[in-house]
Amino acid sequence: MSAAALFAGAAAWVAKADGLIISAGAGMGVDSGLPDFRGNTGFWRAYPALAKARIAFEEIASPDAFRRHPRQAWGFYGHRLNLYRRTIPHQGFAILQRIGARLPRGAFVFTSNVDGQFQQAGFPEESICEVHGSLHHLQCMEACGQPIHSAEAYFPEVDGQACLLTSPLPRCPRCGALLRPNVLMFGDGEWLSQRTATQRRRLEAWLARVQRPVVIEIGAGSHVPTVRWFSETLGEPLVRINPTEAEIPGRGISLPMGGLAALSGIHSALVQQGFAA
Repeated sequence: MSAAALFAGAAAWVAKADGLIISAGAGMGVDSGLPDFRGNTGFWRAYPALAKARIAFEEIASPDAFRRHPRQAWGFYGHRLNLYRRTIPHQGFAILQRIGARLPRGAFVFTSNVDGQFQQAGFPEESICEVHGSLHHLQCMEACGQPIHSAEAYFPEVDGQACLLTSPLPRCPRCGALLRPNVLMFGDGEWLSQRTATQRRRLEAWLARVQRPVVIEIGAGSHVPTVRWFSETLGEPLVRINPTEAEIPGRGISLPMGGLAALSGIHSALVQQGFAA
């Protein structure tokens, strides 16, 4: 089937829906210039200091890294926080917003990304579920009772070549212990999930009101399959956008391409069908 026919089929599903579920993995940010860590090769290309030390993604993205070498761990996460803050979301985000605005129940985002790009693109906070947390929020390493709080007042200074934090380490305002990002890391039994749990309850309440949802999944791989599982368990029409892993079980449309290209194609088909301007 041609790409045009696939776009038309996806657009027809969207036009019949009353709510749009946007499920997004790391590939969603690629068109904005964000790295998509696929194995150590891609990760070490982005962080040569960690490559030189042979430190894998799973090692630096862990609570133990903050205890063993907090300046290196915050060098990695501080660099990412600064990168996310200055990254401009690509036009695919705006396309999804326009589609959601035309549907009676709007749109809800379910994402494993911790980059805050959906908020930066203008999606309302109450319509986003960040299942792995957010780098834009902090928690105390010692779980002293300090609530999860925004990182907007924290501006890390990082030596990118060495992947080291050069500014003071962030400290808990309640007990003085080290602060860490409120993100679910590898081997992480210390992540405070209350913020995400609240988001999940809002998502479940929204799903209960939607009768004809359609799922558009972008850039969700099988290495960390949280988003793919979510999309498939909904049992609804699913459009899977992924340049390398577009296979889909059951009722669905596979688009083996990048997010922006696929979303632009779907939007063009909607315009042709008289659904969106």
